[in-house]
This record gives sequence, C-alpha cells and structure tokens, in this order.
Amino acid sequence: MAIFLYFLITLSITASASACDRCLHQSKAVLFTNASALSYGACGYGSFAPSFYNGHLAAAVPSIFKSGSGCGACFQVRCMDSKLCSKSGTQVIVTDLNNGTTTELVLSSRALMAMANKGMEQKILKLASANVEYKRVPCDYKGKNLGVRVEESSNKSNYLAVKFLYQGGQTEIVAVDIARVGSTNWSFLTRKSGAIWETSRVPVGAMQFRLVVTSGYDRKRIWAKSVLPANWNVGVVYDSGVQIDDVAEEGCGSCD
Repeated sequence: MAIFLYFLITLSITASASACDRCLHQSKAVLFTNASALSYGACGYGSFAPSFYNGHLAAAVPSIFKSGSGCGACFQVRCMDSKLCSKSGTQVIVTDLNNGTTTELVLSSRALMAMANKGMEQKILKLASANVEYKRVPCDYKGKNLGVRVEESSNKSNYLAVKFLYQGGQTEIVAVDIARVGSTNWSFLTRKSGAIWETSRVPVGAMQFRLVVTSGYDRKRIWAKSVLPANWNVGVVYDSGVQIDDVAEEGCGSCD
C-alpha cells in the first residue's frame, strides 16, 4: 500500500470545528507519515476516492464527519506562508474519520503539495509545521450527476446497500427513501456507515429514490425518479439523473 503523507491540522484558535462550516478556521499544520490510505476510510468510498478532486483527500474530526453525513464535504485549504504556498490553496474532500484529539483534518500528500507554489512541493513535504486556514465550499463535479453504487453485500431478495458518489453542492444527505418506480409505497433506508445506506425491504422492479438534504436554513427533498433498473447488479454505479447544488446555511452568524 502506498505511503501517504498526512497533514495534521491542530487548532490554534478557540473556535472549534463545531462552528459554522462556512466560517474561516485558522489552524497549525504538522506533517507526519501514515501507511493507511485515506481512500479506504470510514466513508467507504474505496477505490473511487482517488478520483475525487485528483486525490486531494481529507480525514476529519467527528464534528466535521458528523457520523457520516459529512462524507463528501469539500473544503478550501491553504497555508499562510506566501513564499511557500499559493494564495488560492486547494480543495479537498472528506473521505475518512480522524479521531485525533488535537487535529481537525488529515490531508493526503497530493492535497498538501497542491497548496505549494510551483517548485516548492518537496519543500512543503519536508516542512515540520505551517499555519493554514480552511473553510467549507460547495463541491462541483462539472456536469456529473449524483451516482448510486450498489454494494457487493446486496441481494435482490432481502437486502440492498448503496453508497452515494459525486455529491455536489454544500449540503448533507440526512435521509433516504426508496420505492418501486410508479409506486407511492415508500420505505426508508438507514445509514450503515459513512456514505453507505441500507435496507432489508427491497422493492421488486425498477427503483426510485427520494433524498432529504440540508438546504438553506431548512431541508429539501430531491426526487430521483428512476435510478436502479429491475435487473440491477452489484458493483455497478447508476446515474441518478439528478445532482445536488444547494448550499446549507447555518444560523451561527459569527463570520457573516
């Protein structure tokens, strides 16, 4: 397994990650190595993760991970040394849980190097520490719809597990319902872990999905009218035909 260089974000201000996602957080960054890949983290994205944002991946503390609903959230991160790093920094996507008590985010080596000015990539890898700032931003998959992958543990008779890929916007999926296409007999899925949802009540035939996502200061339903065909197969990613572009607002106001 490839060795990832991880970037630990240590709080240097009194505000915690439980504050508004959209607020700008300033932190102290420390570099260390770890052999476990972020792609096979708690969100369950597996081999799909390296394709997200060119492998700019992050593990986040529980207050950002949010029991899995924070999976797929995007953040803009930059270091504050103008000689070493660009002003824009880079975007990362949450793919794992970081249980560290003194860190906020753990970044892959690709994400770390992407913050550097041209020719400074190796220097930032060797740097022991750096000041950084980050905030949540909308995810943009450039025209790609929300994907639904059927997990290998699924079977057509009594169990269905799916995970959502390429989730756009700045929202969180908080509930999922499923029904046979043309039916109004909806049943709910429960979050198994990370981005994976499951149910033992598998509709017969083609299936439609109804998602509840955070939007504005409230929640919004998104209806994917035909997602899984009647002859669905495990391991396949199906196009939902919809994408999420909403931005959730939080009533904290401290950085507005």
